[in-house]
Amino acid sequence: MGDTLVERRLRYLERQKALRSQAAQQDPGQVLGSGPANRHGMPRVPVGQRVVPNWPVLDLGDLPEISLADWRLEIGGLVDNPVTLDWTAFLALPQVEDESDFHCVTTWSRLDNHWTGVRFQTLAELVVPRPDVTTVVCTGYDHMPGSRIPYTTNLPLARAVEDDVLLVHAWEGQPLPAAHGGPCRMITPKLYAWKGTKWIRRIEFRDRDQPGFWEARGYSNTAEPWQDDRFSR
Repeated sequence: MGDTLVERRLRYLERQKALRSQAAQQDPGQVLGSGPANRHGMPRVPVGQRVVPNWPVLDLGDLPEISLADWRLEIGGLVDNPVTLDWTAFLALPQVEDESDFHCVTTWSRLDNHWTGVRFQTLAELVVPRPDVTTVVCTGYDHMPGSRIPYTTNLPLARAVEDDVLLVHAWEGQPLPAAHGGPCRMITPKLYAWKGTKWIRRIEFRDRDQPGFWEARGYSNTAEPWQDDRFSR
């Protein structure tokens, strides 16, 4: 008799703990930045960044309009329990509030953002990634203008399941603005912000890496702010 989904989920939870520990203990290499240490022990402002009080808008030039009634999040790939969530099901998942900084590769940072949303690790636990999964590829509702090329980005599973990686629907106590990826976007506070897909609609778990939209166009695959890791080398 094969393993039950519960048994596979329990094994995945043990693996996820190991992945999070691995990410926490990873040697960051040369750390570049300024200011007092943040909650992760890194200089508050990464090298080459300036702090801004506002939240600039950057996108591909396509602003999708997604009603809450039409919004869907597909989660699949190499998983044992693929799901498609509507807005009600998404909000029924455990919700968290968190405060983190936002570092854009275009050299600005906005500090002390207050978010409400669902931890990525909660979604991973729901779908149960298989043992050979190494990479997450996320897709947005937006496309490169004049094409059907969607926005995608990739990151290692170990970075996706860190505690501060969220799918957020509220910012500063208000619904996430559409211009910033509302009704729902991903945030990756320890990586440059393009790794957090705006208007997210799909999460796929894979056993190999695949460069996303900007990674295929010369941006770094790893996107580490405290190493000035902006472009591929």
